[in-house]
Amino acid sequence: MKKRVLLIGYNYAPEPTGIGKYSGEMMAWLAQNGYDCTVVTTYPYYPYWAVQAPYRPRRFWYQKETEQLGPGAAVTVYRCPMYVPAKPTGLKRMLLDFSFSLSAFFQVLRLAVGPRFDYVVAVAPSFQFGLLGVLYKTIRGGRLAYHIQDLQIEAARDLGMIKSKKAIGLLFGLERFIFNRSDLVTSVGEGMVAKIQEKTARPVAMFPNWTDTAKFYPVADRGRLKTEFGFAPTDRIALYSGAIGEKQGLEAILHAAVAFRDRPEVKFVICGSGPYKEKLMALARELDVPNVVFLPLQPFEKFNDFLNLADVHLVIQKANAGDLVMPSKLTTVLAVGGVALITSNPGSGMHALVQKHNMGILVEAENQAALNAGLADAFAHDHTATAQNARRYAEAHLSIDGVMATFAGQLQAS
Repeated sequence: MKKRVLLIGYNYAPEPTGIGKYSGEMMAWLAQNGYDCTVVTTYPYYPYWAVQAPYRPRRFWYQKETEQLGPGAAVTVYRCPMYVPAKPTGLKRMLLDFSFSLSAFFQVLRLAVGPRFDYVVAVAPSFQFGLLGVLYKTIRGGRLAYHIQDLQIEAARDLGMIKSKKAIGLLFGLERFIFNRSDLVTSVGEGMVAKIQEKTARPVAMFPNWTDTAKFYPVADRGRLKTEFGFAPTDRIALYSGAIGEKQGLEAILHAAVAFRDRPEVKFVICGSGPYKEKLMALARELDVPNVVFLPLQPFEKFNDFLNLADVHLVIQKANAGDLVMPSKLTTVLAVGGVALITSNPGSGMHALVQKHNMGILVEAENQAALNAGLADAFAHDHTATAQNARRYAEAHLSIDGVMATFAGQLQAS
């Protein structure tokens, strides 16, 4: 008989980027490898911060659907209503989290009276979704895996979103409650695993975000690709592709563009969507940087070619996010053998990992001069060896089959 898995989280397929992408691929892999899979989620909204078609025309309420993935493989998806702010703020994000927790609570209760799930996977953020996993485990048993994609409480504290020490203490207390009742705690990076391990006596395991190294791979003819996407073959392109939010500090890209304004062949391409995009575009107009190009998210079938047109990939984060958020965009950059310019400080897990495998250019976070110097170095020197190291690392450590097989073993052994 198939083992039954329930995933709880508000980001899920068909969201094209971020946590939703990984949760969707996780459940698809499990379904295709003999598990009976169910998901409690909401309607796709990220990174656009608006519910996406074909769901928008429908009544925004509870809905059940089945994803057919091939002979004998399917995922049952329960979509729950949730408040989605068009312009998220700290307060609105808390309302978003609470609204899904409330609507998903009733769905989890309904599932608790049906056939029992062997495993429940609660995906944070939001950290409180672990409480829904604890609820199911308390009622029906089964093993609970608490998978942390983002250290949300620390991020909210360090970025000044929650200033009350009492509130922060209460949130950490709830988190400890979840840890103590979980059978398996996992996270996506070595630095994050170490930080979580400081908060719990329960062992914390690595469950990194993966990439499909068969679908994302190096393409040699970069000049042809540049032409296909509307650039000159001789253009030198610095690309940021991903969600556009405040926590990355993406305004640094615009200030770098000011520094390179006298080099018209250097183009800064910002591709993606998110709540901060309009502000970033307004700042670009204010700074008068014609060498900055904003593009929407690219179709999946063109995405490998699009990533390969870049001479350097920008992985920008603020200093206090170095171990709190592992950027999912980095895995795909490594797969295409891209030269990644990463803002990360010594002592962070990401800095140590990139330095150990020599698979990117590291510069100090929130240091504009360092970012500009890193860009100059990327354009001036041959980084073929770095790109080859990146691809080798992706093949050895980030293939979906290897990562998911390890996680499935952890589920069973927890």
